[in-house]
Amino acid sequence: MKILVIQQKMIGDVLASSIVCNNIKALFPEAKVDYLIYPFTAAVIENNPNIDEVLLFKEEFRSSKKAFFNFLLSIRKRKYDIVIDAYGKLESNLIVALSGADKKIGFYKKYTQFIYSKTIHEIAAPLTPAGTALENRMNLLTPLLQNSNITLDPKPKIFLTAAEIENGKRLLQQYEIEPSKKIFMIGVLGSEFRKTYPFPFMATILDAIVQETDATLLFNYMKSQQQDAQNIFDLCAPATQKNIKIKLVPGSIREFLSITHHCNALIGNEGGAVNMAKALNVPTFTLFSTWIIKEAWNSFENGTTNVSVHLKDFKPELYGEKTAKEMKAVALDLYQKYTPDLFVLKVKQFVREN
Repeated sequence: MKILVIQQKMIGDVLASSIVCNNIKALFPEAKVDYLIYPFTAAVIENNPNIDEVLLFKEEFRSSKKAFFNFLLSIRKRKYDIVIDAYGKLESNLIVALSGADKKIGFYKKYTQFIYSKTIHEIAAPLTPAGTALENRMNLLTPLLQNSNITLDPKPKIFLTAAEIENGKRLLQQYEIEPSKKIFMIGVLGSEFRKTYPFPFMATILDAIVQETDATLLFNYMKSQQQDAQNIFDLCAPATQKNIKIKLVPGSIREFLSITHHCNALIGNEGGAVNMAKALNVPTFTLFSTWIIKEAWNSFENGTTNVSVHLKDFKPELYGEKTAKEMKAVALDLYQKYTPDLFVLKVKQFVREN
């Protein structure tokens, strides 16, 4: 049996949808499972034993109709028995439609339902601690379960090699980070400005963490965000700055993972880094953006090792029945009401206990 899973999106989404691959292997150990993703997300599923082949959807397929058509033909020639579309956008719709697979599974949308042999209605509220983002992906497997007694696992996993783990340890030693002190990886910036906690507020939180624990802080951010990271560093108190190893910046996703493996926790803006830390079983404290739906991505929250905060937790009257799209338009204004005093005690408790 040959099965293709499609997830052309960001790192967190690719990691989340890898649970589909993991559980297919549990259901059908002999099946060949391929995973179609964007190239820049490949590091997050590296070494995953449940994925037989990673197919990369290259930028040229988006910019050239001829290249895209040839890619569609290459998929058809692979003769997949089952295609599972966790993406559900135009590109994946066309891949599914022309795949030639007997069984095509995807999320229900009125205007694309005819493409699939089986559609799954997404749930809006979580039924388990996994959260809706993971639960909906797990539901894509429903047509394959039949009478199986296998217990499915909704938790994403990252597979580090012994060499990578050792390299992370070596990097910490290289920057003279004391193993006797707590080490916190800080997701200091979000993927965009509407997903980034205001700089002065973030500096206040970092000051509180160091005051409470005297921990070493490591910053995680994209290369293009270097100046913004420096600006947050400059806003921190001198005592906090002494504990921030600003020069230790992971050079790749895998290096970030190898370092985070040795940290006591990851604290910061919601995004791919938080999802990766959870997949490494590293505790997380997540600051949700003011417009993101928390119930979708606060997976496995338990109040101790996985904790999150959202402005809506403290000021629900600002939200009412407004949609995420409506809240996104006023995200920056809402951030000004998302002040550190609302949850600083919660942060302090978290860093004491982890």
